[in-house]
Amino acid sequence: MADEQQVAEVHPGGESNAGKWILLLLAVIYVAGSLYLLFDMRGRLDKLGKDQEGSKTEIADLTKRMQSAEADDETLAKQVGLTKKELDARSQELQKAQRASEARLSEAQKQQISQVNTEVAGVKTDVGGVKTDVASTKTELEATKAKLESTIGDLGLQSGLIAKTRDDLEILKHKGDRNYYEFTLMKGAKPQAVSTVSLQLKKTDTKKGKYTLNVTSDDKTIEKKDRNVSEPIQFYTGREHMLYELVVWTVEKDKATGYISTPKNAPVPVTASTPQTQ
Repeated sequence: MADEQQVAEVHPGGESNAGKWILLLLAVIYVAGSLYLLFDMRGRLDKLGKDQEGSKTEIADLTKRMQSAEADDETLAKQVGLTKKELDARSQELQKAQRASEARLSEAQKQQISQVNTEVAGVKTDVGGVKTDVASTKTELEATKAKLESTIGDLGLQSGLIAKTRDDLEILKHKGDRNYYEFTLMKGAKPQAVSTVSLQLKKTDTKKGKYTLNVTSDDKTIEKKDRNVSEPIQFYTGREHMLYELVVWTVEKDKATGYISTPKNAPVPVTASTPQTQ
């Protein structure tokens, strides 16, 4: 009985110590939790303070930017005002320059029109002069034609028109009534083929205007002795017995120049040049 009483006395004391230890543990946990909360709160407060300082810095920087922007706006406004004045002045200058250019252009156009009118008048005058020259040339041509003579040849036959110069011969060529072969003979040279005949100059007399030459036709040679300048020399040739005429218009010391005229239907040898007709 005494042992049970001792055990009963020991158990109540153990339970009391365990409760104390539990309370102490809870107190420690509470204190640790409170300290953690305190430290966490302090960190947050410090971070909040730093964020607040950063915000203040950003606000200050933004304020400076706004002030700078306002200053730039004022400067731009002033510059725009000056540019507008300059633009107005420049616009007036351009308008003056445009009016001056229009005036110069108008004056230049007037001068050009006047010059063109003058040139047109000059061209009309030139055309009138050309017409006058043409009429004059035509008159001279008619006068030259009138000078061409028709005479009797050395065979006693009526000759055609006689050319006494190269210009006269050109007129006869243009008429186209006969074929014409111009020649230049040298004294002492071999016989020269002209048309379908051969000519050889034998002698010249410049003082008297006479010459002597041989005409070879159809294998026959005829001497035309002491003939006069511009005298028609006539002879027949060919199967058709066609009448050829020879005229010498210039006689020099050792040279004679003239032409032979043949009918339009006269033959043309292969070795001869084409008849000079136009």
